Amino acid sequence: MTAVVLDGIVLGLQFAILGAGLTLVYGLGGVVNLAHGQMAVFSAIVIARLIDHGVSTFLAVMIGIAAVGVLGLLIDLSLMKPVYRQKGESRVLLGLLLMLGVGFIIDGVLEWKYPIEALTIRISGDPIPILGVNMRRGSLIASGIIVVVGASLVLFFRFTTFGRATRSVIQDERGARLCGVNPATVRTVIFGLSGVLAGVVAVTRAMSTPVVSTAGVDLTIFALIVAVVGGLGSVSGSFFAGILLGIVNTFSAFYIGTYITTIVLLLAAALTIVLRPSGLLGEKP
Repeated sequence: MTAVVLDGIVLGLQFAILGAGLTLVYGLGGVVNLAHGQMAVFSAIVIARLIDHGVSTFLAVMIGIAAVGVLGLLIDLSLMKPVYRQKGESRVLLGLLLMLGVGFIIDGVLEWKYPIEALTIRISGDPIPILGVNMRRGSLIASGIIVVVGASLVLFFRFTTFGRATRSVIQDERGARLCGVNPATVRTVIFGLSGVLAGVVAVTRAMSTPVVSTAGVDLTIFALIVAVVGGLGSVSGSFFAGILLGIVNTFSAFYIGTYITTIVLLLAAALTIVLRPSGLLGEKP
């Protein structure tokens, strides 16, 4: 039982940071990034190719995360411009269609050029006992990285000027503009940050399981489920929902079977929508 819970927390932290990147973009611009998982895979393949060409793992990881961050910036500065000019449902629909197309393009290119490529980051060393359970070093290091990243996000949004400006845009874009905040600049930076978080997901996930070139759709689905359950626009909700769903996922896989875990997660998202449409920690409309 303890082993299942600990594995669930490890997986849940990966879910959490995945959902956080998606929910930030939605909270600022009302755009659901349906290419979020594909962006994570893009980062993973960049890192894997660099390692194959003799680049050190650390440097390859830094370049791969930076590359997907730049990709996020480019998407916001190009495709998202006409989206942000729309209002309400038109913005949501156009954003969905464009980002779905971006996801298809990334998937297609990666499956065409690197169909068997995968990123695996091997962490050597004996397992470490936690509460009587031997945990792999890779899983613990990955969890530690995510905790540090999550804490950094909290500090960034709470104590920095740009972080407070971001929160003001999420809460009231018109009021933030009247206070001298440029929402367009904030959205661009956060879209790039969302890409960086996708890269962190790729790296931490590769420490426990290979990230293959076809994993983008699955990662996007997980990100959507976490964001919906936690509350679209709520980073704290993403972390709470991620850990909760990670534990649900491992319990489902252990007692029922891995073939039905995605269905269980989708049912959890559907139940949340019915009982609390704003999500567990999202603000009520």
